Amino acid sequence: MHEEGPMVFIGFTFYIVNLKDFLDIVQLHSDVDKGDGSIKYILSGEGASSIFIIDENTGDIHATKRLDREEQAYYTLRAQALDRLTNKPVEPESEFVIKIQDINDNEPKFLDGPYTAGVPEMSPVGTSVVQVTATDADDPTYGNSARVVYSILQGQPYFSVEPKTGVIKTALPNMDREAKDQYLLVIQAKDMVGQNGGLSGTTSVTVTLTDVNDNPPRFPRRSYQYNVPESLPVASVVARIKAADADIGANAEMDYKIVDGDGLGIFKIAVDKDTQEGIITIQKDLDFEAKTSYTLRIEAANRDADPRFLSLGPFSDTTTVKIIVEDVDEPPVFSAPLYPMEVSEATQVGNIIGTVAAHDPDSSNSPVRYSIDRNTDLERYFNIDANSGVITTAKSLDRETNAVHNITVLAMESQNPSQVGRGYVAITILDINDNAPEFAMDYETTVCENAQPGQVIQKVSAVDKDEPANGHQFYFSLTTDATNNHNFSLKDNKDNTASILTRRNGFRRQEQSVYYLPIFIVDSGSPSLSSTNTLTIRVCDCDADGVAQTCNAEAYVLPAGLSTGALIAILACVLTLLVLILLIVTMRRRKKEPLIFDEERDIRENIVRYDDEGGGEEDTEAFDMAALRNLNVMRDTKTRRDVTPEIQFLSRPTFKSIPDNVIFREFIWERLKEADVDPCAPPYDSLQTYAFEGNGSVAESLSSLDSISSNSDQNYDYLSDWGPRFKRLADMYGNGQESLYS
Repeated sequence: MHEEGPMVFIGFTFYIVNLKDFLDIVQLHSDVDKGDGSIKYILSGEGASSIFIIDENTGDIHATKRLDREEQAYYTLRAQALDRLTNKPVEPESEFVIKIQDINDNEPKFLDGPYTAGVPEMSPVGTSVVQVTATDADDPTYGNSARVVYSILQGQPYFSVEPKTGVIKTALPNMDREAKDQYLLVIQAKDMVGQNGGLSGTTSVTVTLTDVNDNPPRFPRRSYQYNVPESLPVASVVARIKAADADIGANAEMDYKIVDGDGLGIFKIAVDKDTQEGIITIQKDLDFEAKTSYTLRIEAANRDADPRFLSLGPFSDTTTVKIIVEDVDEPPVFSAPLYPMEVSEATQVGNIIGTVAAHDPDSSNSPVRYSIDRNTDLERYFNIDANSGVITTAKSLDRETNAVHNITVLAMESQNPSQVGRGYVAITILDINDNAPEFAMDYETTVCENAQPGQVIQKVSAVDKDEPANGHQFYFSLTTDATNNHNFSLKDNKDNTASILTRRNGFRRQEQSVYYLPIFIVDSGSPSLSSTNTLTIRVCDCDADGVAQTCNAEAYVLPAGLSTGALIAILACVLTLLVLILLIVTMRRRKKEPLIFDEERDIRENIVRYDDEGGGEEDTEAFDMAALRNLNVMRDTKTRRDVTPEIQFLSRPTFKSIPDNVIFREFIWERLKEADVDPCAPPYDSLQTYAFEGNGSVAESLSSLDSISSNSDQNYDYLSDWGPRFKRLADMYGNGQESLYS
């Protein structure tokens, strides 16, 4: 038997061995073993050969490595004694359990750390903050290896921890977030009930003090002063003030109000939700001349006060705001925002319609001058007296053209014309009866050939551009000339309409296809106006229901005259004649275009014709009249931009001086005098063309137009040597006259 470990006798079914990490664990022994070496021991089961080995001669069981209870606390093994020679069991197989006995080899651990927690500021002592928990992997059923005790290493004297439960609590009263809002605690957990030799672990706990409404708002200053111009528009911001509150979030929200002062109705204050500022704005226009300063007493109070801290004092504060109004040079102000006026459309030019009034609101009280904004009176119907503001008519008025005139009157300071006030005037034109009634529409009236006497063929109504106060009332009748006609009669329906009736039957288109019926219409105005309107009545062929089928009288004339074929032949002849006329006109136009620019021709003389009579004095592109006024200067021929000439001609140098010629000057002046006194001459600027060449030239004529008809024996063969520019002349004269007609 091995002395370093317990002995297990073979033959028992179950054995438990408590082992404290021994390498030599246990010795097995069989009663059959006499010690002569005839018995050998074998080991099987959990961990056999890998963790546990057995000496087959002695039965000693050894562990090959140190054992850890936290990894596996039990091992179940089976042992058997065999005959060494026959290798047969000498005893039944026995099973035993090896239990690993725990030692304190694991420190406590905070599996959920590090921790964060919050607690309201000003909490009383003992307020629970958070609970921490440490675990120990050692056997809690054996000894004190897993019995943990908590303690605080950092965070005193503000916080404490329960040794057994790990609950952290406040240890000091009235901890103020505004003084310090965060604390870092270090908590230790130690096993062996905190005794010496025990293992320990730590964790950190971050504790944040949350805000409570324990601070009232306070204005940094007892009074404020702001300057604002009197011209500041309504709803403009005058000032921003803010009360300081050490709290945050909802605990710092506050409301502002004006509790006293002489500007309660002039100013108002509201809170800016983002910045918690009090915004002072204007509710009414400021007037330096009326009041130069205002004093406001403003209070700021927390929106939600905490009852626990009301004993600390009122959660509100007040301050004084003084607002100084600065004088501004203001434009004139009209006595009324709108001046309604009325005038009859029959009023005479220059009559007074009404008066507007404006004054300078400044203390200088500068004189005011009036004018009408002509953008609102483009037709200049009205005038205004610059000094008195009296508005008069400048033109005749017509209600039917414009019933209401909305004009703007400008009032400017005499000393500072840049200061302009605007007043608005609505002038209503009162109606008079100045328009006669007339047909409401253009009527297309027909009467059937088979119409019976007394049959209504048309109902007419009238319109009047006037608008009488009691509405229109029209009276219809036939004119004196038409009263005794035997064809139609008129009935006034007394409802601003009249009915046209037939007086007979037997209307025939062949006899008369159209009748004209004059109708006399009178309105009810004072004085009344009347007009005569002619109703055109056409005689038509109607069906059995009285619906007009055809109203052309020619339908009966055609069969008695020409046949359809004859009409077609006449139309064909007319069309042929038109075609011939067009061809003749076209040919004549082509004959008028002989002068076409050709590089092979040297154009010496040409005629440019424009079918244009000129555009008057404002037409500077048509003709240059300077040549007629100054005979010493001759301009280049210019191409009209608005008329295309029939031929184009070569350009010449601009502004060539020519010698003064008395003959041409006298000729032109005589022709001008004749045109001025000629009653048949046009009353507008025109071009007078005269074929006058003067009395000849010293160099004689350079034209070749007459050379062909002369009997000159001159030889022109040398023209062919002058180049392509003279080829045409060479063809005309170089080979004789007969070449011209070949």
